[in-house]
Amino acid sequence: MFCIVFVNLTITCFLRKTVFFLYVSALNYKPYSGTCFIHGILRKEANNMNKKSLISLAAVATLGFSLFGGTAGTVHAATDSNKITIVGSTALQPLAETAAHSYMSKNSGVNIDVQGGGSGTGLSQVQSGAVSIGNSDIFAEQQSGIDAKKLQDHKVAVVGMAPVVNKSLKVNNLSMSQLQKIFTGKITNWKQVGGPNEKITVINRAKGSGTRATFESAVLKGKTAMKTQEQDSNGTVQKLVANTPGAISYLAFSYTKSNKIKALKIDNVAPTDKNVENNSWKIWSYEHMYTKGAAKGQTKKFLNYMNSKEVQSKDVKNLGYISIHDMKVTKNADGQVTKK
Repeated sequence: MFCIVFVNLTITCFLRKTVFFLYVSALNYKPYSGTCFIHGILRKEANNMNKKSLISLAAVATLGFSLFGGTAGTVHAATDSNKITIVGSTALQPLAETAAHSYMSKNSGVNIDVQGGGSGTGLSQVQSGAVSIGNSDIFAEQQSGIDAKKLQDHKVAVVGMAPVVNKSLKVNNLSMSQLQKIFTGKITNWKQVGGPNEKITVINRAKGSGTRATFESAVLKGKTAMKTQEQDSNGTVQKLVANTPGAISYLAFSYTKSNKIKALKIDNVAPTDKNVENNSWKIWSYEHMYTKGAAKGQTKKFLNYMNSKEVQSKDVKNLGYISIHDMKVTKNADGQVTKK
């Protein structure tokens, strides 16, 4: 037992310096000085050893480190197998972050890093193998440059999206046709839709945004959006609309809960969870978590946790999403909606 502890402490204190010292000594280089008494002992012994012995000792030291796991008496940082990197949709980001925090609190040693960047980024990064999970508001089949056959889809929630305007604007409802004409540049003043004589400032989402793809599929229906300023996150759009009189954009439901902006009705249908569940509200999408091939290890366990009752009945609803289990309809990659 004493020998095991001694070897573990020796390797812990000197892995990098000792192994390097042993190898360079074998090559007749002068090693640098150590900072621990064991290193001094090894250095002294090394002077009496030939190259073959030194190389053998280095190999033993390296093997010993592998067997005993490094630093004695300390908690190790998360290994690669315990690290989950998630990138993509900013619409899904609040839910992913909340669930990740809860999961890490229940699973010591697991490290989950959640970042935004947009659905396009999430899909391209997971396809390249750069991240564990790619978050997306759209199906992989809908994104150019993505081979959906190499990815596995994990639907974890549904998100409704609504047109939003500055809180002070005296407009509460638009027809789908009016909304389309605003975003294609055919309607440019609020008085054209029964509002004040005020210029309409359109704020669009950046290309590659899953929120944009969902909105354009449901509203523009193949027509080209007007050229205007583009923003790459729900949070930025929310702030701009709140601070710009006459502004209009669109946001995930979870970002519409602000006293400085308001969501508009479309054809007198309110943007509510119940209306999304039965497809009365047309602008919605699944929240996808994609993996490259079948999920394994902690990634698989985390994805199972995302679909657990705890997350679906608590976090999903508290953050303004809709549980996939509450949907009365399904939607495929071609946008076709069918009743369950």
